[in-house]
Amino acid sequence: MPKASWTPRSSAYLNALSREIHKKLQKAPASPSQRLNLLQELFADVALEVDDRAKDIILSREEDRPADDGGDGPLCFYGVLADYYVRVPESGKPILNLLVQLWSQSFASHIFALLFHKWLFEVELDNSEVLLRYSSALVQGATNVFWIDIQTNTRRFQSLFRYLLEEVVLEPSRLNKIPVQAQRDLYLLLSRFILFYNSVDKLESFLKQVPAFPNAFLVGGPDDFLVIELADQLQKLKVEPVLLHYLSQIKFLRGMELRMTTSARLKSCLYSFTSPGGPMYPTRAVRHAAWDALDLLFPVGQYPRHLISLFFRLLYPWYWPSSCWNFILSCVKAILYSLLGLVFSFWEKLMKPKSHYS
Repeated sequence: MPKASWTPRSSAYLNALSREIHKKLQKAPASPSQRLNLLQELFADVALEVDDRAKDIILSREEDRPADDGGDGPLCFYGVLADYYVRVPESGKPILNLLVQLWSQSFASHIFALLFHKWLFEVELDNSEVLLRYSSALVQGATNVFWIDIQTNTRRFQSLFRYLLEEVVLEPSRLNKIPVQAQRDLYLLLSRFILFYNSVDKLESFLKQVPAFPNAFLVGGPDDFLVIELADQLQKLKVEPVLLHYLSQIKFLRGMELRMTTSARLKSCLYSFTSPGGPMYPTRAVRHAAWDALDLLFPVGQYPRHLISLFFRLLYPWYWPSSCWNFILSCVKAILYSLLGLVFSFWEKLMKPKSHYS
């Protein structure tokens, strides 16, 4: 979200929102039976997209308004409030104190990550123990909300991801404000979701900012850490459009210098999506996308892999009918496209005006 200049009207509106959030949080400790529902409702409220009426109040100028197709996703209340708590930190302190009391409850870290992810890197906290607690809550909460985007195949929390990537990890002055362990956790978190949030253009800069890991001697360099996290992430994905998106974006890993163990890990992960049946049960679209990614990243041994795969397919006769049918459809489509290409080229030649000098 652009940095808006708060008018008295917008400040009053955001202050009223903060008071409502504070009231809901006050009810949570008093009613243990309703605590989960209250926190879940509050999370849904702050993650809600800002409607046109609220935009007229919050965004005072036309240049403050983000484009509808902006790269940071839709404008949500958490983005507006996160900016507000940086500008007016005293308004967020009562909310923060209540969230600390509810630290172990579900959705508490979600709400903290959404509302205070900017505040954490803008204020000065001298207590290292408190800073570590806040940093851990941020990473945990961000992980949970990013998985919500994964499960629903949306980009509602893209602005949170972009801030953590571009304004924190790529800005050492902010990144160094949190403990080293939190820096490592944040790096691993962003590694798992960088393909999902279409941030591969920042991949080179991102890999240069990797913090020091104690087991780097065994695992490898930044490229290895990134690929290991992505391979683990791929194994957990169950939403087909999201998995296809990852497989289409994974081509940007081409050319990375990986250790043999890391390379084998990624190859094994991709290969697991190329065969029908358990344990993955990938669809035809996923299998073809996995083959494309595997052939692009590991061109050596491409043809033997396909022959071995075909041999094992022949061992399962119940797959033959569908394979033959898809093969026939592919041939028919190829013939039709070739015929259409010939017709169009003939039509262009027919309609092309003849030269007077020919």
